[in-house]
Amino acid sequence: MRKRNERLTARASWLILSHMVNNQEQPARTLMAPADPTRHCQVHDEEARRGTHHPAVRPFNLDDIPTGWYVSDMNPRPSEPSPRGGARSKLLDAAVSIIREKGYAATSVDDLCAGAGVTKGAFFHHFPSKDSLAVAAANHWSELSSALFAAAPYRRFDDPLDRVLGYLDFRKSMLRGEVAEFTCLAGTMLQEVYGTHPDIRNACNACIGSHAAELESDIADAMKLYRIRARWTAESLALHTQAVLQGAFILAKGKGNAKVVAASIDHLRRYVELLFRRPTKMAGRKT
Repeated sequence: MRKRNERLTARASWLILSHMVNNQEQPARTLMAPADPTRHCQVHDEEARRGTHHPAVRPFNLDDIPTGWYVSDMNPRPSEPSPRGGARSKLLDAAVSIIREKGYAATSVDDLCAGAGVTKGAFFHHFPSKDSLAVAAANHWSELSSALFAAAPYRRFDDPLDRVLGYLDFRKSMLRGEVAEFTCLAGTMLQEVYGTHPDIRNACNACIGSHAAELESDIADAMKLYRIRARWTAESLALHTQAVLQGAFILAKGKGNAKVVAASIDHLRRYVELLFRRPTKMAGRKT
């Protein structure tokens, strides 16, 4: 399980940072000679017929990574997907990137195939429709983001309130690049399809809800530690953080930059400190 989480963390980090290399020329990759060259050629030819063979992905340079991002376990090159699952994985990654940029309705199957570097035959081999891919992409996004946040440094704080505040600091540190590169896939799709595609709506709602539930646990522990008794609950505050973030993402799309998101997170952080009656200077204690 630990190795699997490490792989997911590295994959989530690569996915979020992939915009750094998407538009750059990809140099040729030097491959090691396989033990059985004949078998290698057979696999290559089979991949070409099935449309699952893809060009090499350019490994990004660690110097390109913004130092403000708190990703502690970074793999300089994502692991190569297996031939059987390669096309599906590529399509999921393409959906995450393209839908955040263009929106769900404006994203076509052709866009997804082009972004993934696969044929339409490969697309429909793995997904019967664009809607089914969207559901899978929402689940994929949930899995990637859960692994990324689980490995974040604020998880090591011993004080649960430090973890809550550290979560907000972590979210602020991720505001890098274009708007599409730091906004939420689930929130983007949910705004478009909530009344027309119940399967996608439910998958996106589950993604946001599960993220809030993880934060709720820390809030509940902080309420016990600081002896907070109020009408509001840990669940309501956790959902409020997501409401602020998702709303700020919408404003960022309108303004074309991340400033409004950063300001909203700062306001939210001060609000949480007031709820727990804790001075700002006390924040940041580590184990």
